[in-house]
Amino acid sequence: MSSPQCFENPPNLNSGIHGAGTVQELGGLNSYVTGSPDSKLALILISDVFGYEAPNLRKLANKVAAAGFLVVVPDLLYGDYVDLGNPQFDRESWRKAHGTDRASEDTKPLIAALKSKGVKSIGAAGFCWGGVVVVKLAISSSDIQAAVLLHPGPISDNEINEVRIPIAILGAEIDNHFPPEKLKQIEEMLSVKAEFESFVKLYPGVTHGWTMRYNVDDEAAVKSAKEAHQDMLNWFVKHVK
Repeated sequence: MSSPQCFENPPNLNSGIHGAGTVQELGGLNSYVTGSPDSKLALILISDVFGYEAPNLRKLANKVAAAGFLVVVPDLLYGDYVDLGNPQFDRESWRKAHGTDRASEDTKPLIAALKSKGVKSIGAAGFCWGGVVVVKLAISSSDIQAAVLLHPGPISDNEINEVRIPIAILGAEIDNHFPPEKLKQIEEMLSVKAEFESFVKLYPGVTHGWTMRYNVDDEAAVKSAKEAHQDMLNWFVKHVK
């Protein structure tokens, strides 16, 4: 993730908003877990570069858990989040240390742990950096039933072609990684695949990262983020069952 848009409007991790869930270790990963522990349906939400402690991410986890899902937000960055307040922070070194291929593989023991608890169906959603992780999971794991990518980072045409599960891609009008023309191209690629359903949507007037790093005092921004959150939830209700 090298686009400056990935680093705009970072969350306040000291806001005191921690949510209704608990932090547990699952599959070797510290994870924020919320929702019914007895649910047979689970969702994995994979963060952007600012990590699993982001208040808006945990609020979203609680919201979708209320629909009957067990929701898990893993710390795939192992506490090493992008820290723009640190003058010693090196974006390039950070990017090399947190490859999305490794993160995808690190998620698989978590999936196994969920299945061992009786979970029968799993969906995965990813935001920015996490969106790239999720598309790799959608390709390499047979245990993911549906995927949602929200303003994902760079994804290749080959990766899109390899997806074989229901996938939704929610994109911003103003996005260096996924400009509208790229989103349209991917929509056309997916539309010819009759073996699974896809959904691609462009949200006007918003920028990359809008579903997580919105200004809570900006009514229009909150409305657009909530619209995307509902579209994500609708996708999982339809395909994770």
